[in-house]
Amino acid sequence: MPDPNPAALEFLLTRRSRPAKTLKAPGPDRAALEPLLKAALRTPDHGKLEPWRLVVIEGAAFPRLAELAETRGRALGKDDAALAKGRQQFDQGILAVAVIESPKDHPNVPELEQTYSAGAVCLALLNAALAAGWGANWLSGWPSHDRGFMEQGLGLAAHERIAGFIHIATETNAAPERPRPDLESMTTWISD
Repeated sequence: MPDPNPAALEFLLTRRSRPAKTLKAPGPDRAALEPLLKAALRTPDHGKLEPWRLVVIEGAAFPRLAELAETRGRALGKDDAALAKGRQQFDQGILAVAVIESPKDHPNVPELEQTYSAGAVCLALLNAALAAGWGANWLSGWPSHDRGFMEQGLGLAAHERIAGFIHIATETNAAPERPRPDLESMTTWISD
């Protein structure tokens, strides 16, 4: 017989990301953040390759990354709206964790499975932050796909990429519930 954890299931059934613009100081200090990071790294990892790493962004790193996003956006020919959106999460950031996909060569574990594992780290960190009572949001945006931003801003190696930025801080406004996918229309059952 299963040993249910009703509180955990209820959390998963009702969890929701908090809009990044509603997140304000304070964010978690290192002592509060470390258990969330440990929870995030307990993610599915075929072959025990650990094809990911974490970069914690705090303090003066935010204005530096905001400026870099604008500089890179101008170099890429982004319009004013894209420039503003590219730097917004860094202009408003309190604390963020960049989840870095860092794939390893392996004959039996395709890189795509390692990408999925990095995405699982993002979701595990997001859920751990929410379960701990913080507001949290998983963001990406064009800077997270720009090689120059990745290498100059976060020191990524050529084979690495950003899976997401998980912003964690105190939520100031409760956002309304959004529509959720319809289970019946999204599910196919195969019995034979």
